[in-house]
Amino acid sequence: MSEKLQKVLARVGLGSRRYMEEVIAAGRVSINGRVAQVGERIEPTDELRIDGRKVQFQIEDEIRRRVLIYYKPEGEICSRNDPEQRPTVFEQLPAIANDRWVMVGRLDINSTGLLLFTNDGELANRLMHPSNEIEREYAVRVMGEVTPQIKNNMLQGVVLDDGPAKFESFSEIGGDGINRWYQVVVKEGRNREVRRIFESQGLKVSRLLRTRYGTVILPRELRTGRWMELDKADIDNLTKLVELKPRQGTGLFGMAKRRTERMQEKPMAARRGGYLRQQRRDSEEGENQNPMAYAQRDRRENQNGFAQRRDNNSSNANNYAQRERRDGNNGNGFAQRGERRQDGNTYGQREQRQNSSYAQRDSRPDNFGNKGTYGQRDARDENAPRKPFGNKSFKKF
Repeated sequence: MSEKLQKVLARVGLGSRRYMEEVIAAGRVSINGRVAQVGERIEPTDELRIDGRKVQFQIEDEIRRRVLIYYKPEGEICSRNDPEQRPTVFEQLPAIANDRWVMVGRLDINSTGLLLFTNDGELANRLMHPSNEIEREYAVRVMGEVTPQIKNNMLQGVVLDDGPAKFESFSEIGGDGINRWYQVVVKEGRNREVRRIFESQGLKVSRLLRTRYGTVILPRELRTGRWMELDKADIDNLTKLVELKPRQGTGLFGMAKRRTERMQEKPMAARRGGYLRQQRRDSEEGENQNPMAYAQRDRRENQNGFAQRRDNNSSNANNYAQRERRDGNNGNGFAQRGERRQDGNTYGQREQRQNSSYAQRDSRPDNFGNKGTYGQRDARDENAPRKPFGNKSFKKF
């Protein structure tokens, strides 16, 4: 089965499809030794090269289909790269060899909840396309009162800047006062659609949580900032929803399956790093913009540093006093040691032991078998013949 060339190159991870089309048009890609053309199809048995280097690839139908669910926290953006260096949802996903994760739908930086990722570009495209009318379910906290008339307006449809929009279903799920929660369902994935529908009625959304996308429901055991991989049954339900054929080898095996089972039994702690980093960055920017806050922070640091130095000086003084006392106590020890050194008997005994040891050492035979003191050996005639080492003579070559 053949596949378009730019699609294969993009899936390998060399760049986007549009960029790959530019690379092909520049004549940098070859198939079986000839320069390739934009839109050309490639077979699994063809040899693919880019800038003369061979590229290993697989046709998409032969790749194992994988799907991840991710619980997005606040403060993370749905993008691979951000010029403002904010944390992205892709930073927390596991690496995938010779492939890439494609995000299904988006959530704005202030929204949380379910995000889907897959390595199947066709599956992602069908799940996001409005013509398939895949349901997205949200839990929404609204500031203000939702009257029956407002509810009816949102179910019948309201006019937004990019066209009419409506909720497929609307129900209240709890809360009172300004902390009222509602459950809504939409079939489109337009930018900030749920928030804009409420804003059209003079209401403001304070919290937005996606709880379902198609047939996938956000699991209770999945914590904020964590991901989980779907097994074969869940993936097949998704593909059936958008009329795609199942693939061989789909599902969890080995360590991946054990990891999912372990997470269901003992969920991992929530990770809120993205939101906390964003809050900390905002506070630092606020201090930099406010010179009074910056001066107060410097004053606090100077005061803390002065207090620490004063504590260190006081501790050094105590240490010095303790050392003086130890030195005073050691004075008696020095005196006692001096008395021992002045003791004639002690030094005399030590010198006698040394003399006897030297005498015994001098009487030992040397390496040549000669007995006598070292003084006698030094007086030997240097021209006298010496015994060779061992019983064997050196071999002549």
